Amino acid sequence: MPIRALESRDIESILAIQSACPEIAQWKSADYERVAQGEMSGWVFEEDRKLVGFLVARHVAREIEILNFAVRPDARRHGTGADLLECALSWAHTFSAEQAILEVRSANTTALRFYERHKFQIVGRRRNYYVAPNDDALLLSRRLT
Repeated sequence: MPIRALESRDIESILAIQSACPEIAQWKSADYERVAQGEMSGWVFEEDRKLVGFLVARHVAREIEILNFAVRPDARRHGTGADLLECALSWAHTFSAEQAILEVRSANTTALRFYERHKFQIVGRRRNYYVAPNDDALLLSRRLT
């Protein structure tokens, strides 16, 4: 399977994907190192020995929170994002999570359509949450039980 746990050796490739996706949270190398060290959970999708996507989540009470998630722009619309999301949701079932939550820029219509197809619903808004550029965050949730 092309999905595996995020490791320290992946960070440079993840940062390259992140820089090609300005609509996602722009984390630092140290943030991904914390994922690799187990403070959060993360997965990467590899194709032909190249990283094409990643997802970072954490377990909070009876929820999972998707913290950062991207697929290289030239590799989109081939199921990579859906596979990464399904991996995270399967992980959530291992500890009986009841829902998945995340935030997304209100202007990110591509992501909003993706999450809608995967049964997420908008449940709130955080005004002026994002900077560079300024944007609201939409809070999305999906029941898992």
